[in-house]
Amino acid sequence: MGVGEGLHDRTDGVTIRVSEIARDGSTSLDARAWNDLVARSAGGTAFHRVEWLQVMAQTLGHTALALEARDSTGALCAVLPLVRVQSRLFGSYLVAVPFASYGGPVGDPTGVEALAIHAIAEARHRRIALLELRARTPLASTPDRFIVSNRKLTVTLSLEGGAAEVFKRFSAKLRSQVRRSEKDGVTVRVSPQQPAEFHRVYAEHMRDLGTPALPRRFFESLAARYGDDMVFAIASLNGVPIACGAGFRYGEEFEITWASALRAYNKLSPNMAMYWQLMAHLAETGVRTFNFGRCTEGSGTHKFKRQWGGEDEVLHWYQWRAAGAPEATPAAGGRFSLAQAVWTRLPLPVANVVGPRLARLLP
Repeated sequence: MGVGEGLHDRTDGVTIRVSEIARDGSTSLDARAWNDLVARSAGGTAFHRVEWLQVMAQTLGHTALALEARDSTGALCAVLPLVRVQSRLFGSYLVAVPFASYGGPVGDPTGVEALAIHAIAEARHRRIALLELRARTPLASTPDRFIVSNRKLTVTLSLEGGAAEVFKRFSAKLRSQVRRSEKDGVTVRVSPQQPAEFHRVYAEHMRDLGTPALPRRFFESLAARYGDDMVFAIASLNGVPIACGAGFRYGEEFEITWASALRAYNKLSPNMAMYWQLMAHLAETGVRTFNFGRCTEGSGTHKFKRQWGGEDEVLHWYQWRAAGAPEATPAAGGRFSLAQAVWTRLPLPVANVVGPRLARLLP
């Protein structure tokens, strides 16, 4: 059980009531009201939606805590999707939300502050080592017990003007790379329902990186719940998938959350064709911003994203740690570097069996 309801008094005399309303993302939860509030709130994303909590609980087996804040009239004013990730190997974490760039509290500023305070109480009650609220924009008001981490950023690219205009804005070198990949016979299919083809490439790519892959059923569950708002792009050569991407449309923005390519086809640069055809498709279907997803400043991934002409956007992750908790993240340190080296040598069938059991524990 959690800490129950909490009451927070605003300076204008209005009382904010915080409640835990669901553990599996569905029970006693008004999904429409929750998602509607997210849609009209600054900083709301696809990862704040009820569907993400449902997949965390029902597919990955984590404890999903849907926290809501209501004012004295009973009106819903803020929400916070929290997920507990716990294992003997990596410890216990409370994250909003795992496997995504965003998920911190959204809504009325005072409701957001009340939810942040309540989240700390939940973390203490559950003996959590790290509480992390991943916000896209700075929270207007948060307890000073949080430390703000800006270690991650994303890159966003305007798709205004449509596909032809976007392509014209690329550098000559970038246009040449895209065209060369297409001339070499790489074709791209963009559609909402391709989780199996996506996972075939993604799993091998992750094994080669030395990182466990999330299970195929995770992506199948997301595709089933998000419908047309989840989009897959599969680059193929002679009908064989060799690069892929997947992400979420939210309003007029799309974020590519996962992208992979097979090393054996690096000389063809199939990821260039995949990214461009995905952008072109989205630009012609009402999307105005292409979000490349999170990365670390100065990394190879960051440089790849910047070459398309986008702008950096620093993320704001609010962290609270229990006394004595280590500062390292679950996937940091020498032992994990050694594990990565070993993982790259595993036969793919073995990695695909063992990997999902570990990947779900790395938020």
